[in-house]
Amino acid sequence: MPVTLTLLGTGTSQGVPVIACQCIVCQSPDSRDKRLRTSALFEVSSPDASVSTRSLVVDSGPDFRQQMLSNRVARLDAVLFTHEHKDHVAGLDDVRAFNFHQQSDMEVFASSRVQVALRREFHYAFNGSTYPGIPRINLNEIGDSPFSAAGVQVMPLAVRHHQLPVYGFRIEDVAYITDANFIEPATWERLEGLDVLVLNALRKEPHISHFSLDEALEVIEKIKPRRAFLTHLSHLMGTHDEVESALPTGVRLGVDGMKITSP
Repeated sequence: MPVTLTLLGTGTSQGVPVIACQCIVCQSPDSRDKRLRTSALFEVSSPDASVSTRSLVVDSGPDFRQQMLSNRVARLDAVLFTHEHKDHVAGLDDVRAFNFHQQSDMEVFASSRVQVALRREFHYAFNGSTYPGIPRINLNEIGDSPFSAAGVQVMPLAVRHHQLPVYGFRIEDVAYITDANFIEPATWERLEGLDVLVLNALRKEPHISHFSLDEALEVIEKIKPRRAFLTHLSHLMGTHDEVESALPTGVRLGVDGMKITSP
């Protein structure tokens, strides 16, 4: 099935520009150097004739509302969570707009550990209250096995963010991995035959919990996707123009709003 992946945000936890920073990247006039917190939207052709596509968001960070508006997302079928850090979950409350317009609960897919964090962070959505206006969320537990989200087959990709287990996701021949600096041995096989790989690369210098630029390029070289895009970029990476001009053929920096279609 055809897949379109929209990069809703390609920045790190602080976004770019960083508050109060006067560096060349944060002061850049290039729109490609403006980055919201990392998130992505999978749009997959649906076998259901009544619905033309299924739309699945990966992570709903602090910029979720702005990302939905900027990209004119009128329908959302599910939210997939990579992990529970604030820059990936903070905007979940805003799914209530889709609750209203679609007259249905939002299907949310997350590991049991992430679900504990969501229940704590958004306790008012899970305490049984019938107060109007709170988000209506149906939690679905995921693990290492493939699962179906809104009729779309999703392959979880186990990786690590320092010592924290995190999931990336593969749909058809498109894979999305963020907040990782280690790929679990069993995941490598699940990354074979990719058309598109989106992978995090925080900065040029090594980091305790994220791939650096060189480390990300090594992973890409090993996986050999047809195309690769880098995301979760910090202001320490450098300007878009300077960094992308030095990348290998077939590798690009992700940009907020970029649409990647496969096949």
